[in-house]
Amino acid sequence: MTFTDRLRALQRRKQTVLCVGLDPDPARLPRPLRGKSNPATAVRTFLQQIIDATRHVACAYKLNLAFFEALGRDGWPVLEATLQYMPDDVVTIADGKRGDIGSSARFYARAVFELLPFDACTVSPYMGRDAVAPFLEYEGRAAFVLTRTSNPGARDFQERRCDDEPLYLTVARAVARWSQELPGTAGLVVGATDAYALAAVHLACAGLPLLIPGVGAQGGAIEPILQVARRSPVLVNSSRQILYASDRSDFAETAAREAEKLRDQLLEACPS
Repeated sequence: MTFTDRLRALQRRKQTVLCVGLDPDPARLPRPLRGKSNPATAVRTFLQQIIDATRHVACAYKLNLAFFEALGRDGWPVLEATLQYMPDDVVTIADGKRGDIGSSARFYARAVFELLPFDACTVSPYMGRDAVAPFLEYEGRAAFVLTRTSNPGARDFQERRCDDEPLYLTVARAVARWSQELPGTAGLVVGATDAYALAAVHLACAGLPLLIPGVGAQGGAIEPILQVARRSPVLVNSSRQILYASDRSDFAETAAREAEKLRDQLLEACPS
């Protein structure tokens, strides 16, 4: 089964396109967990309670590797424990935005798909096909390639003209070609903060799965996702809006309510 087939099946069964981003900042943990002698233990407890509270409305979890790496030697065991804690009916995404070449790229791919293992990852295309191809050698797995991101600095390079179109469209078309040549699934990261770019990428590469950040705390609108979802599988990511909805002892229940609210809004925009 391809990654796309599995994702579509999960989304139909669970009636959700929500991806919960796990970006565990020890300084922003709820007050009952903050200030523990071992931040890694607090992060592990926090993430497990968030997963328990949102598993019924999420079809995917995106784990931001930087937050685990910043925990030092304790970060890797927390990452492994969090992956092992995941329910079976979700896909997991390693958000590391890897982008090296040669043996480095192969070993990055081996780490996220064999050692851990994740279902998908995020990849930077700046160094070209060599940086992306190793992640597409894994049948049944996916690499979501940064295309038009949701951060303000995205305009510095991604909007530059290349062959009479924005660079992000050139990237998207190249990724679509690579997806035809290799056994893995290629997807695109396109932020909800730029409705025009989202529509343009969709028109150029309909059918490729899209990972869409920027909904919620970054202010991206849900409505533009409607047209895209009719022809391409989408994962709509929300992190801070759910994770840090409360800093009190009710943080898990509050996270569940936020996730349910966003799930319901997305269902209207993205009917299965």
